[in-house]
Amino acid sequence: MSVRAADHPGIQPKKTSYWGKLGKDILKNKWLYIMLIPGVIYFLVFKYLPMWGVIIAFEDYSPFLGPIKSAWKGLYWFQRFFSTKKWVDYLSNTLILSFMSIIFTFPAPIILALMLNEIRSIHYKKITQTLLYVPHFISIVIVVSITYVIFGAGGIIYKVTENLLGHSIDYLGDPKVFRWMIVGQSIWKETGWGTIIFLAALTNVDTQLYEAAMIDGANRAQRLWHITLPAIRSTIVLMLVLRMGSVLDTGYEHLILMSNALNRSVSQTLDVFVYQNGIKGGQYSYTTAVGLMKSVVSVIMVVSANKVAHALGEEGLY
Repeated sequence: MSVRAADHPGIQPKKTSYWGKLGKDILKNKWLYIMLIPGVIYFLVFKYLPMWGVIIAFEDYSPFLGPIKSAWKGLYWFQRFFSTKKWVDYLSNTLILSFMSIIFTFPAPIILALMLNEIRSIHYKKITQTLLYVPHFISIVIVVSITYVIFGAGGIIYKVTENLLGHSIDYLGDPKVFRWMIVGQSIWKETGWGTIIFLAALTNVDTQLYEAAMIDGANRAQRLWHITLPAIRSTIVLMLVLRMGSVLDTGYEHLILMSNALNRSVSQTLDVFVYQNGIKGGQYSYTTAVGLMKSVVSVIMVVSANKVAHALGEEGLY
């Protein structure tokens, strides 16, 4: 006859170690763990192993000597960057463009998802979603080429503006217009694709809440404000916290393709600086130091945004 610990308070049940629980879970869900292996290998090879390369930010790195034999420089490259007169311009251009993207680009998928959610025809809704996803798969080179054709001298928008205002607007060269062009292209290209997450969150909204609100006399705007938005608020906060982690990432491909001699004063961001001095100029240690600085700022922004989310009563990222 077996003795149960519950029948004898003096007998403590044997505790299973963490590794024992993990082993049992692996045996129970072995196919799920097998499917996890390619993802783990990807992150180890392309994300975690390259991290040791940040050591060259503190060295005078030479490809012929390698990171181990290269001369140690300490904080020299950081001091050099902040001693230049243009670092303020690089940082300000990056922050202005990034916060413009957060203010205008981030809410766009939310608004579009809410609009799509109001479409009652399933067939029309699917067609609309498919058409909205297409720009995401178009290369940024094609997007810039289309922009040059439409907004360049002789383009349809260029001519319409000239006829309406009586004077032309240099959309591609005016520094005041450049940032709005970048933001507009990003909205056109990525808004449809960004609706996927928010549409998935909207599927979890209890339809009985809408029925009860309709019985109480709530109109569509009131149902949207008091039911739909609160239901996806946690998802919005989570995506915003993640977005703050890339506050200094503006991407160099897009900016390099759109930049020219006239708008260079606002198109020079930290990413462009890293590309021009690191990839083209061969100053690997210098640009690695700038990239490491960006990473540190990104971590600080994520942690700070997550704490703000907790203070507002949201779950946040962790």
